[in-house]
Amino acid sequence: MNRRTFLGVASAAVLMEAHHPAAALTTPPRAPLKPMDVGVFVTPSGAPEATLRRVHDLGFSNCFLSLDGYINAFTPQLATQFRDLLDRFSITATTVEVVGPPPLRWNLIEGPATIGLVPLKTRAARIDALCQASDFAKLLDIPQVQTHCGFIPEDSTDPLYSGTVEAIRTVAAHCQGNGQYFLMETGHETPTTMARAISDVAMPNLAVGLDTANLILCGKANPVDAVDILGPHVRSIHAKDGRWPTDPHNAGEEVLIGTGIVDFLEVFTRLHRIGYTGAVTIERETNGPQQIEDVRQEKIYLEKIISKVLA
Repeated sequence: MNRRTFLGVASAAVLMEAHHPAAALTTPPRAPLKPMDVGVFVTPSGAPEATLRRVHDLGFSNCFLSLDGYINAFTPQLATQFRDLLDRFSITATTVEVVGPPPLRWNLIEGPATIGLVPLKTRAARIDALCQASDFAKLLDIPQVQTHCGFIPEDSTDPLYSGTVEAIRTVAAHCQGNGQYFLMETGHETPTTMARAISDVAMPNLAVGLDTANLILCGKANPVDAVDILGPHVRSIHAKDGRWPTDPHNAGEEVLIGTGIVDFLEVFTRLHRIGYTGAVTIERETNGPQQIEDVRQEKIYLEKIISKVLA
């Protein structure tokens, strides 16, 4: 699960930009998002204009911004550039995310020591990066900041647990000061462990970013069951599909939506029943032109399911 080396929506946008010259757009003003509006996860570093143009050209009204490439480089000028591009392409950015700085090892053996706010060596730097991202998001009126908090210990007496809870509280408090929610992305801990952490942090703006596949890829839970535990806290969704890990050293395989084991109809139905109205963000972990085709297919697939859920 090399999550932070993928995201070809940005690279594919660069590769395919020749087919979409920078002609003047005549897009209407941004309308409020519809319930469960389908969006896409993008990494715009190095090519923000090409990336957001591709989001527009694919017919998306919204996106989720992965901003690790801008850590220690968030400036008012950059915020102005992003605001102008979002306005130009009539795109709503729903959430920002950073997971760095490195090292990050997206596997089941090295992951616990390198991912999120759990590892002591990188904890302070990642708190700082998340606070930077929060301040940047405030300049863009983006109401949510998300990250992987890491392999949170299931044993609450583990010395790493209390420090992780305090780190999450620190970031949540900073986001609260900026009028934002801070979202813990699912995957590296069981839903019960995440629920316990939310209770122990005890911040009203701490919530959940439900990644439908990460729970499976890390062998932690089925996302349908996770909704029963975490549903009231969910404020964003990464729509992604996958299969259980068969190699105990590595995460499972992320696959095209509809070809894995995620029951999207049941996940969305249960979330709809408890009042979820946020975006559904496609996150396809491939690169290049094939990713563009996959995202097109996934958009159609998800919109058909969501139309049934909302009918």
